[in-house]
Amino acid sequence: MKYRLINSRTRRTLATDVELALTRESRRRGLLGRDALDPSAALFLKPCLAIHTAFMRFPLDVVFVDGDARVVRVVRQLPPWRITVSPRARAVIEFRGGTLNPGGVEPGDELYLAPAVEDHAEAE
Repeated sequence: MKYRLINSRTRRTLATDVELALTRESRRRGLLGRDALDPSAALFLKPCLAIHTAFMRFPLDVVFVDGDARVVRVVRQLPPWRITVSPRARAVIEFRGGTLNPGGVEPGDELYLAPAVEDHAEAE
């Protein structure tokens, strides 16, 4: 099943193609080995309170959320070969660097996943 990520405050969709990384293996793999990430995509890692960008080929926008999916920290344009942490976080959402507009996601915002809207032409 595909998911989209929505900000409750703005009612805007932040990503229309959210990949879930809920196992140790999928979290460890993360975005490593990819040359890019589509601007409409995101990677949701849970549980997670820290990430690194060692061996990454592009910068990331990173959102840390707590157990209630409330944003506790936003890091924009995190370059390769960096580490970032948020001890209060329970999950991390990674986007292609430059995807998140200022004001689009702020600490305190509540985010949620919803089923992605299917393209009817694709289903036929």
